[in-house]
Amino acid sequence: MKGRGINKCWNFSILHPHPTLSPRGHKTWMKTEVPSGRMKKGSELANSYLSLYVHIVFSTKGREALITPNLQDRLWAYMGGIARENYMKALSIGGTQDHVHVLLSIPATVPVAKAVQLIKGGSSKWVHDTFVDSRRFAWQEGYGAFSVNVSLLEETIRYIEGQAEHHERKTFQEEYIEFLRRHRIDYDERYVWG
Repeated sequence: MKGRGINKCWNFSILHPHPTLSPRGHKTWMKTEVPSGRMKKGSELANSYLSLYVHIVFSTKGREALITPNLQDRLWAYMGGIARENYMKALSIGGTQDHVHVLLSIPATVPVAKAVQLIKGGSSKWVHDTFVDSRRFAWQEGYGAFSVNVSLLEETIRYIEGQAEHHERKTFQEEYIEFLRRHRIDYDERYVWG
């Protein structure tokens, strides 16, 4: 769209979100146009500050126990690398054989859905490329994302680090429903598990 009432802005786009495909983090800038009134020229992110901590939870497809102890440490580290490559900060990553918890600090330029897509897609591809006997590995389609107050970061990190002990007493399904309720998210249990 060209003409009156249009301001030009720049939209950051990552063409190669997977560190294995793009070790140097190749990125491109795509020119887009935004209707006037949405963004003041020259103020794209100037003087903008964001404190956004998100506790993201998702399981393996069908909640199968596919994350073996041998895979866990390497997978958590790789997921942290994906976050770093995409300007996010992983404060804690942990889980059990059938699910993962990720505590992220997300910049203003990365929507939560994009952050989850990058981490799930990149880690799944890495598992398939690295572990030939893990062809069945896949993540569930959805996820839960829960905001975290900065005053609760240490408590959330301890929670994520204690997943093995926590799940001796509670199933992933019980934990996930508890998260939904605690965060006052409306849900229909018929559709939670896909």
